[in-house]
Amino acid sequence: MVNVVFLHPDLGIGGAERLVVDAALALRSRGCAVQLWTAHYDPQHCFSETRELPVVCVGDWLPTSICGYFHALCAYLRMVYVALYLVFLSGVEFDVVFCDQVSACIPVLRLTRRQKKVLFYCHFPDQLLTQRRSALKRLYRAPIDRLEEFTTGMADRVVVNSRFTASVFHSTFRSLSGLQPDILYPSLNTAVFDTDPEPLSGMVPEDRSWLFLSINRYERKKNLPLALEALQELRGRLAEGQWQRVQLVIAGGYDERVQENVEHYGELKAQCARLELQDHVTFLRSFSDHQKISLLHHSACVLYTPSNEHFGIVPVEAMYLRCPVVAVRSGGPLESVAEGETGFLCEPSAAAFADAMERFVREPSLRQEMGEAGRQRVLQKFSLEAFADQLYTYILALTQ
Repeated sequence: MVNVVFLHPDLGIGGAERLVVDAALALRSRGCAVQLWTAHYDPQHCFSETRELPVVCVGDWLPTSICGYFHALCAYLRMVYVALYLVFLSGVEFDVVFCDQVSACIPVLRLTRRQKKVLFYCHFPDQLLTQRRSALKRLYRAPIDRLEEFTTGMADRVVVNSRFTASVFHSTFRSLSGLQPDILYPSLNTAVFDTDPEPLSGMVPEDRSWLFLSINRYERKKNLPLALEALQELRGRLAEGQWQRVQLVIAGGYDERVQENVEHYGELKAQCARLELQDHVTFLRSFSDHQKISLLHHSACVLYTPSNEHFGIVPVEAMYLRCPVVAVRSGGPLESVAEGETGFLCEPSAAAFADAMERFVREPSLRQEMGEAGRQRVLQKFSLEAFADQLYTYILALTQ
């Protein structure tokens, strides 16, 4: 039996967490023993499957920021602490470590008496996920960026989530030009979605015929204002009777500990009021899997607004539940969404998104046709079986 330990900073409800949980379930289905180690775990704010897996949480007493700053430094220190605890204090035996997001813990894993193999999953270079608006910020990030590149190169195998991320990996980590990352598309654990959808239970007004759904964390980089602007544009194209049957649901991962989540939620509510869309927009925070399944089942399409998204699991979830996707024409959706077959790939403008939304209002059969094509695409390209087989092959290769 192969013993695999997963190291992840925070077992919340984002796309990275979804992948880690699915990876642990996939390897367990192949007979591996798995443990999830993290610096933060709240059973009430996580994917439900984590409650079926052995989770070890250490280091949550360490700060996530210092006076609202130094988030990256604190994240690195927390993960280094988790790795130190695993190697020197836990007594846990393991063969392979699967780590992601923070590569700074890899040197610590090299301190074991018998060197363990490390698989690093790069969702996206961390240094590209932050703004550098001041010289002080650039000075602060310089050593962190260099450390990220150096420690990423220490992994025994590097895996990325799309061809897009692979190209960004090469252009960002120039000293790792000889390292060729493997591409492992995130999968969909379809068992979670193979349940009968529940009624929307008051989440939206009952007289709405066309439900448009946005699923993303409440973060500015997700460009959620685009969904509101597209809805306003759509309003000007529809007759009053049609408009009264339209509703947008913005459902997002939300954590009160994260200042940006709190701030951006308030910004979106204010924008909605300015555009006078309050009666046609529903905001949900930290919704359940059952609510998500119901929303996807009843929606005309999903509006996926981020640009240059690394991969994006939401379009795959939507397509599996026969819900078409309207996404920005960049990043991961270029590989997951089939233009004109399972959805539409658009420029990140209100007019372009409204064009696609209007088609679903005026062509009722489009939802069913694209929905069925999306379901088949997920089964062919993004099944958990294919993901498990490929990941298990990587793990076995590291242990031989």
